Amino acid sequence: MTAEATASGVVVHRAGSGPGTWAMGSLFEHLVSAGQSDGRLGMSLVTQPPGTATPLHRHTREAEALFLLEGRISYRAGEDLHELEDGAFLFLPQGLPHAFRVRGAAPARFLALTVPGGLMGLYDEVGIPAQAMRLPGPDGLPMAEEIARWNEVGPRYGLEVVGPPVPE
Repeated sequence: MTAEATASGVVVHRAGSGPGTWAMGSLFEHLVSAGQSDGRLGMSLVTQPPGTATPLHRHTREAEALFLLEGRISYRAGEDLHELEDGAFLFLPQGLPHAFRVRGAAPARFLALTVPGGLMGLYDEVGIPAQAMRLPGPDGLPMAEEIARWNEVGPRYGLEVVGPPVPE
């Protein structure tokens, strides 16, 4: 069963029910979309494999937050580097440059929130629909193809790349 939306606007999402997107070699399970929240909120349960890293970037339209359920992430926010572990919470104001790298031998799982919610559509446009609520394997997109999509689509979502990833 997928997320249910009631006439009153309540959204109920059942664990593992999808829909999901494979992007960045990761799984984004959509919990609530901008379309379900009048554009106010986007939220996904994200699973990312060890070594996943983003370039230093900023979002010109959204503030972001994450709650790390399990795993280890090195997170650069502005000039500061934060080492996040299970149970850590991070809020990023709109426009603040940031980047992260998943550390350790296990995937990181976290709740990702954006306010307003439109940013989650970027992952859908760049990635592909998840065939199952798991990390993609060879059935995911080749990284070179996905990077080309990020470069094309990102600016339409206010994504600006401003520097390199967090070092290994």
